[in-house]
Amino acid sequence: MRAFVVSALILVLCAACRDEQAGPKPKGQRPPSQPQAQGARPSPAQGGSPQVLDGAPTLTWTSGATLGSGAITYLGSVVEPATPVPGQPVVLRHFFRAEKSQPSGYHFFMHAIDASTRQTLGNLDHELQNGAAPLGTWPQGKVIEDRQQLQMPNYPGVIQIVMGFWSDQVQENEGRLAVDQPDKHDGKNRLYGPKLEGPQAKLPEYHMPKASKAPVIDGKLDDAVWATAPAVVLVTSFDGHPAQRKTTLRMTYDDQFVYAAFDCEDPDVWGTGKNTDDAIYNEEVVELYFDADGDGATYNELEVSPHNVIFDASFVTRRSDLEAAKKWESGLVSAVQVRGTIDDASDVDQGWSVEMKVPIGNLNHVPHVPPQKGDVWRFNAYRLEHFERSKQIEGQAFSPLFQGDFHNLPRFGKLFFE
Repeated sequence: MRAFVVSALILVLCAACRDEQAGPKPKGQRPPSQPQAQGARPSPAQGGSPQVLDGAPTLTWTSGATLGSGAITYLGSVVEPATPVPGQPVVLRHFFRAEKSQPSGYHFFMHAIDASTRQTLGNLDHELQNGAAPLGTWPQGKVIEDRQQLQMPNYPGVIQIVMGFWSDQVQENEGRLAVDQPDKHDGKNRLYGPKLEGPQAKLPEYHMPKASKAPVIDGKLDDAVWATAPAVVLVTSFDGHPAQRKTTLRMTYDDQFVYAAFDCEDPDVWGTGKNTDDAIYNEEVVELYFDADGDGATYNELEVSPHNVIFDASFVTRRSDLEAAKKWESGLVSAVQVRGTIDDASDVDQGWSVEMKVPIGNLNHVPHVPPQKGDVWRFNAYRLEHFERSKQIEGQAFSPLFQGDFHNLPRFGKLFFE
């Protein structure tokens, strides 16, 4: 049987790619489409017939789910090797049995998602047996094998493979063939397949000193407290590599406020948003996210642009209703200093700096107000840097996300109050 080969899962992305889902996602907006892995969905083979088996081998993942009112059964899969290491080729073999006549006109799809957040990581769609085994042609009682090879990515979590069948001629269920058992799919008619577990990347920590004297919020970063606050350099949000343009973060606190300072190298400082809660997350911006009680649900998002425009939002669950989230008022005070001429692409700027003063008592579910020494919050810090006015965009983070979503709460770092 001819194997379908994927040279690399879409998780393995270049460091300069844009974080496709950075910033809040408006309610009802479909996530941006991601590029398919090389070779995905080849053209159907000319002629030929499905290669069939009388039964399946010993499976490493068993399912038993049926689709299309019992038309086919997904028996399960084999992962070879069973515990792959990053960079190693992995063969996925999926086995389906035809129980009766199947509907025609459906294509096979396969996605890689994060097992904990259900965030889509990659698109591995292709036709079964390179187009030789379309649904509707399977002999009753026989087993159809799908075989696919990919490179195990260096992803710090559990990757869930989901799959199924879709048609652009069907309106209901997003065009997907219905899975008969609710516990066998993700609620979107994507069958649960095998899992691939990568190395667990350690969450970074920031040990935040208490300020003896609060900084003056003027954007200049010349206060004595910033000389003693630990400086960390943001890395690329997809993979933790060094960023092309340096961003340095410092943080401190007192009984009422958390203070943050960003210093951004930038040869062209610009922005178009001029009003509070404008969509500055689509432009050059620095951001702080706080999940104060670490529940992985309620959290706050705070952003400042080079024009000192503020965006703030309070979410009750991951990416909950944006319009409702924007009604929250953080009380954030910020200031920006631009080293150059903002919105002028004809010259070369040096960069911009931001100071933020965040009222602790206004944040969601803060464990202690004022905070106590030894308190630990979950948080992340970000920057979006645009090259040539959005021709190329670099997402940066304190804690790399390994996916294109700044709202990936399990990857938030740890904030220690010293």
